[in-house]
Parts: sequence; C-alpha cells; structure tokens
Amino acid sequence: MPRNIEEKEPINTIEVISYTESETSDDNPFLDSHNAEYYTKLYEDCKYECRAAFDPEFTWSAKEEKKLLRKLDWRVAIPACIMFVALQVDRGNLAQAVADNLLADMEMSTNDYNIGNQIFYASFLIAEVPSQLISKKLGPDRFVPFQMVAWSVVSMCQAAMTTKAGFYVTRCLIGLLEGGFIADLVLWLSYFYKSKELPIRLSWFWTTLSLVQIVTALLAFAILRMRGLAGLAGWRWLFLLEGLFTLLIGVLAFYLMVPSAVQTKNWMHPKGWFTEREEKIVVNRVLRDDPSKGDMNNRQPLSPRKIFDALCDYDLWPIYAIGILAYIPAATITPYLTLNLKNLGFSTFNVQLLTIPYNVIHIVFLLIITWMTEKLNERTLVSLIAPIYSTVLLGFIRWWPGSMVQAWPTFVITTLLLGTPYIHAICVSWVSRNSNSIKNRAVCSALYNMFVQLGSIASNQIYRANDAPLYHRGNQNLFWISFSMIPLLLLVKVYYLHRNRSKEAAWNAMTEEQRATYVVNTKHQGNKRLDFRFAH
Repeated sequence: MPRNIEEKEPINTIEVISYTESETSDDNPFLDSHNAEYYTKLYEDCKYECRAAFDPEFTWSAKEEKKLLRKLDWRVAIPACIMFVALQVDRGNLAQAVADNLLADMEMSTNDYNIGNQIFYASFLIAEVPSQLISKKLGPDRFVPFQMVAWSVVSMCQAAMTTKAGFYVTRCLIGLLEGGFIADLVLWLSYFYKSKELPIRLSWFWTTLSLVQIVTALLAFAILRMRGLAGLAGWRWLFLLEGLFTLLIGVLAFYLMVPSAVQTKNWMHPKGWFTEREEKIVVNRVLRDDPSKGDMNNRQPLSPRKIFDALCDYDLWPIYAIGILAYIPAATITPYLTLNLKNLGFSTFNVQLLTIPYNVIHIVFLLIITWMTEKLNERTLVSLIAPIYSTVLLGFIRWWPGSMVQAWPTFVITTLLLGTPYIHAICVSWVSRNSNSIKNRAVCSALYNMFVQLGSIASNQIYRANDAPLYHRGNQNLFWISFSMIPLLLLVKVYYLHRNRSKEAAWNAMTEEQRATYVVNTKHQGNKRLDFRFAH
C-alpha cells in the first residue's frame, strides 16, 4: 500500500505518495495510471460496494469537503458517540451499585467482586474476534444494534440477582455481548473518515465515556435513594432503569447506522443521507487517503487464512504490547474508587458525586493529547506524557504516608491519577492506520482490544483483600507497571523507524520501471508493501 507522508525522506518514483495524509482532492494517488489500473481491478474483483462511485479523475473543492465533513460528523461520529453511551452505562454501573451495599446484600467479598470483573473482561476478550467475524459477514449496521439490544436485556436482568452465581453469569453474558462492539464501531467509522480525521473522532468517542460517567454518577445519586421502593434495593433500581435506557438506544441504533456511503436509502431514510455528488466525494476522499479501504466488500466474511494472516502481522504487535500495560493502573483503581472513598468516611451518595472531577480532567487531557498527536504527527513521544504523569502520582499513592488514610488528600491524588491522559483513541486509530488493509483492520482492531482486556483481567487481581485497606503491595506493582511503559514506548518508536528505513532502502534500490511494475504486480499486501510507511 502507498507510503505514509509521515516519513519525510524523498522517494523518486511515480505518484505513489501520501495515501494517508491527503488534505484535498488535488492530492490524488490515482492520477498515476499504474495505480488507477491496479486499484480499479482490485475493487471490481472484490465487489467493493462503493466501486461505482470510484473515479480517479473526479474533483471537488475544499469548501465542499469541509461542508460534507460537518454532515458526516452529524450522521456518523455523533451517532457513534450516542451508541457508545449504551456501552458505558451498562459496563460502568457496577461500580456505582457497589457503593449501595451490593456486596453485602449478595453476601460477597471484594475478592468475589474481583472474580466477577475478571469474568466480564475474559468474556469480553473471548468475544472480540468472533464478534468481528459476525460483524464483517452481516455488516456493523446490523450487528451492532443487535448487540446493544441483547446486552441491555441482560443488564436489566441484573436487578433480579440473588446469588453469587447469578452475578457471575450476568457478568459473563454482558462481556460476551459487549465484546467486539468498539472494534465493530471503529470499523464502521473508518468507512467514512480519513485516517488523519479518525483519532479526533475517536477522542469524542472516549470523551463520551467520561461524560456518561458524570451523568450516571448524578443519576446514581438519585436512583440509589430509591432503596426500599417496591421492596427493592437501590442498586436493583439502578440496573433496571439504566438497562431500559440503553435498550432504547439499541433500538434507535437500527435507525442511526447504514451499510456505507452509497447505501443510505432505505424505508427509514427514504431520501438517503447524501446527494450523488456527495456520495462520490465521501468515497473518493477516503480511497485517496487509503486505497486499502476498498479491498473488501462490507458484507464479505473473513476466511480462516485472512484471520491467520492478521494474527501473524508482527508489525502491529508493538501496539498490542502498549494495550496490555497502558491502562492497568486506571483499570485497577477505578472499580475500587467508590469503595475506598466510602471507607475513608464519605457517604454512599457523596462518593457518586466525587467521581465527577476525575472525569472532567479525563475529558480535557484526552482531547488535548489526541489533538497533539495529529498536529505534531507524532504518536509515541506524545503518548509518553501519560506514563510519566501516572508514575509520579502512583509514587505518591504508594509511598506518601497519608495515602489511603487522609480522606481529602487521598481523594485529590486519586482524582488526578484517574485523569491521566488517555491514549486509547490514539492506539485504536494507530492500529487501523498501520494495518493498511480492511482484511487486517477488522481483525487487528479486535486483537488490540483483546490485549487491552488482558490488561484489564490482570488489573482485577492487583488489589487483594489481604492487602487492604492501604494496598501497599498493589500500588507498588502499579508504580512499576506504569514506569515500564516509558521504555516500551521508546522501543516502539525505534522499531517503526527501523522498519521504515528498511523499506526505504529496498524502495530506493529499484528503478522507476521496477517500482511501477511492483505497484501493479507485487504479492505483498497491507503494511508489508514497500511503498507503505508506518505511523509512529
């Protein structure tokens, strides 16, 4: 696949440039006849659903593209955020329910709570790739709404839990049904946005997470006061009402999603989303940014061979390694935040309100750090901000004598820690960009999330009952995990620089005729092509 403009070394070649960083319709790799011939045949052979709109010579103005991008945000990005609300409500309300004596009512210990969370993340992990396979066959526009409706029903059923076994079963089912949702939705977003536009939209995606936590904290403050109404505990009302809310969003999702830019007309959208010209702009701007986005039909299932090839794509393993370690500190502390604050003397209702400040900080840092990566065209070094920040704060939590003892200072330090700059949006778009293939992108996005869930599973065994209430051993482990991210990110930077230089050397060794022949006839696919450069 064509090279990424991020590497500034000169390439004396045909127009095989900048498929991932183009800004206007003038930046068109298909103006080279070899590229146009190769990709026209590829799109036809794979029955790419938008191939009729593909036009190597089609032009449009920057003003038209800017106006269309606003329409895409309203039609695609914001609906994706609305759907993400349902995910976060149903997977995040357990921590709020715990503040209302769920553990005591269910006769469970904190270790049982840890096991339930592990079951959830393990189930989430197991479902990632199968979910992607189903979604690729049926289409995200069908499968994502089905997932949402199904997990909402199970979430509502949590209101009827009476035993530890019931807790474990519902945790498992919700994990299985939610697994793959994020990767499915990111794949759908990639149909409409260029690679440089995706990280910002994904930052909106995870900003929604924090906004939901703020709103649900306020709702929980009110709903938990319903304890005793109709003989039900407050946490039972919480699961019931919030599950009903997400069920409504799941039903709405059938209306919000469409298969592709050229498949927006149906009985729910009789006029469609776009004019014929707008359809061509959407399709051609995305393909000129990344021609690999047309190498597979959106209803085409992945074969076992394609899955195996994606699993063996070692060039994405460095980002998977980041996914394992990066979020363990926050994933460990977040489920215990309400419990720890309650142990420090804050009331059941006040602890819900005290979860709001860290979410506000989280939003601000997330938007800033994601914007910085695209503005500076730098991922690894900008991402270093996160582990440096969290390592310092974890040092205070572990070795400052007042931590976990003095209420307000502990609250402040913990709040700042949980507001650590969140690099998940950066990494998700990074995997998508560096896979350079729809065939790999679908599976590799799921694989990245699987490694994130592995980290989450590990995080739920770091705080143990025999280490309570100060969790010195657990916090020391978190300190070193956070610190290890610093050399890891530097090594990832070195690895991708090395890979790009190796490709550059091989490419420069060719004559112009050999390069033209390579573009059309090479058996290299995705990120293994010599004319592709890795983002780092």
